[in-house]
Order: sequence, then structure tokens, then C-alpha cells
Amino acid sequence: MPRFLILLAFGLLFLAAPAARADDGQVTRIEPTLRQGRLLLDADIDFTLSEELHDAALKGVPLYFTVDLVVEHPRWWWFDETLLSLSQTWRIQYNALTRQWRVGTSDLSLPATSLDEALDLVRHIRDWPLGDADRFTPDQTYQGRLRLRLDTSRLARPFQVDALNSAAWTLTTPWKDFTFSISAATPRG
Repeated sequence: MPRFLILLAFGLLFLAAPAARADDGQVTRIEPTLRQGRLLLDADIDFTLSEELHDAALKGVPLYFTVDLVVEHPRWWWFDETLLSLSQTWRIQYNALTRQWRVGTSDLSLPATSLDEALDLVRHIRDWPLGDADRFTPDQTYQGRLRLRLDTSRLARPFQVDALNSAAWTLTTPWKDFTFSISAATPRG
């Protein structure tokens, strides 16, 4: 009987998971560009925060959003070759003393006037450097995929427990596939 209850609980978890992720958002636009011999990426992501995440952010809990990118070269004779596997994380936090929002990525931290303005920097990625164009063969087709997720592993331990127990703390867009190629006629220097 206990085994049956455990299997029933796991079954209910798997059935409830897609419903919890239905409003997570989506990647709406991905545009790789070549500029001065470097491959850059622009992307637009449409998502909204749950009420629980919004309230936590207003109370000063830092939220970490991570964008994952994978670029592969398809091969018919073997597994696809992974050329890039990158992640970038933004930290959004409200300081109640200064009444100011801060958006940080690695060592850079920028002020924002509101939570929506802070989230716009995550929603509209511009000029993300992916590497030198020399890594890519001209006129070859490359496949990529991109997603955004709320990185709960970077939260303080008490909030990680809340994130495990609440669907409101899960935000992950589905992977968005795209293809691109670098033209041999495009100047690289």
C-alpha cells in the first residue's frame, strides 16, 4: 500500500508540472549578428513574474535570471558538434533604504527606477558577445537554442526550500530553436 501511495504522488507531480509551467513565457526573437569580426546575439523574451516572485522582489530578495545558449554544427555522420554552450546571469535586487533597483551581470551593476525597467534588461538582450567569427565556417548552417530560467540555486537557502515547494518560484521558458550562417561575402574585419 505505501508503494502505491508513493507512485500516486509521483504521478500527480508529473501531471501538475505542465500546468504550472504554462504561463512561464517564451523567447520571441533571436537574431545573431556579425559586427567587427565578432558574433553578437540579440534576443527578446516575453515573461511575467508570478505574484509571489513580485512580492519577494519588492521585499529585497534578489532574483537571478539565467539565459542558456547552445550552438551546434549538425553532422550527418555523427553526433552534432557543440561549438558554444554559454550562460549569462542577471541579478535583480531592490534596496529598501535607497529605494532603488539594481540589475547586475558579472561585475557590472546598473540602476533601474522600477522592477519593470530592471526586467526589461533581461527581456531584451542586446549585443551579447558569443565569440570570434573565425570559429564559424562561412556558408555553413549552424543550429542554436536559447532559453531563460529563474536560477533558484543562487537564492539563499530558505528561499531555495520555498522554490522547491512552490510552483510560483519556477520560471523557465521552453527552448527556442534557431538557425544561422555566416556569409563568406560578409566583411570580418
